[in-house]
Amino acid sequence: MILAEKGMNEENKKSRIVAASLIIVIGAAVLLFGIGLSMSLGAKHISLDTVFNSIFFSKDNVDNQIIRDLRMPRAIAAALVGGFLAVSGAVMQGITRNPIAEPSIMGITQGATFTIAIAFSMQLNIGGFGLMIFAFAGASISGILVYFLSSKSIKGTDPVKLALAGTAIGTLLISLATAIAMYFNLSQQLSFWIAGGLTTAKWQGVKLLGMVGLIGVVMAIIVSPKITILSLGEEIAIGLGQKINLIRLIGIVIVIMLCGASVSVAGNVAFVGLIVPQIVKGLVGPDYRYIIPCSLIVGAALVVYCDIAARMINQPYETPIGSLIALIGVPFFIYLVRKGDKI
Repeated sequence: MILAEKGMNEENKKSRIVAASLIIVIGAAVLLFGIGLSMSLGAKHISLDTVFNSIFFSKDNVDNQIIRDLRMPRAIAAALVGGFLAVSGAVMQGITRNPIAEPSIMGITQGATFTIAIAFSMQLNIGGFGLMIFAFAGASISGILVYFLSSKSIKGTDPVKLALAGTAIGTLLISLATAIAMYFNLSQQLSFWIAGGLTTAKWQGVKLLGMVGLIGVVMAIIVSPKITILSLGEEIAIGLGQKINLIRLIGIVIVIMLCGASVSVAGNVAFVGLIVPQIVKGLVGPDYRYIIPCSLIVGAALVVYCDIAARMINQPYETPIGSLIALIGVPFFIYLVRKGDKI
């Protein structure tokens, strides 16, 4: 009997490794194709051959300048933002044992948007790095506030309290950001961050996003085995000698880094961190060693293709990318709430 159970566990482990490997390989191929497509499509259609030549062979013409200076940083930024938000959602769901935990639902992205509005109102010439610092500060304050408001002693967070506290704090912060924008006549400047989009993505922002996000993703992968143990229950984690408060603190730092960097480049993009980890978990199981890298790839592909759709739906105007993802995310959120399952 014991040997049979061991055999079944080994089979399950192998099947999860195979599933995770397929998701990463197929997802990477789909992602690379999407990045190429993103650089090809737009107000001016450019062939994929020209895109390829622009990436690998430097030629000084209009098409190559459009690709290198405008479309390439935008496509890479979309991939990074999607991957980082998906990883942050996976980490949050693991450390809170809550399937509806997500940066926008916990008010983290709204907090980052609020502090960016404050930076604009102060008319500070701080550049991309300064905006990222302000975004980190807002993400930290709102995330920690919502987490403690929704906690219930040693048992962790209450899913209902988390959703209510996050929605309330997030709505308040976005409302304050909108009020600041109206009072200081910054509505047009701030509307990008509130709606979410990648129209202003430039190489400087992509480099900062990549450096900060890479640190966050590496940290998430390193602590992923501990997150897996914590997601099984606090009593089990404590029994196995895990320092649950330290794991949660590291998890919150990772989420703040990834979300703060993402918001400073793409604005308030919601629901990526809710949708992707749940889908990935259904395919590879509850082990965060597989969930986190798979979420990185799937989240990146999702945002890249949503960004393409945002540009093509209503040409020559752009649809806010946050609105498109919300069309998928809101029904998914309602489904999870009604399902009421625990991680």
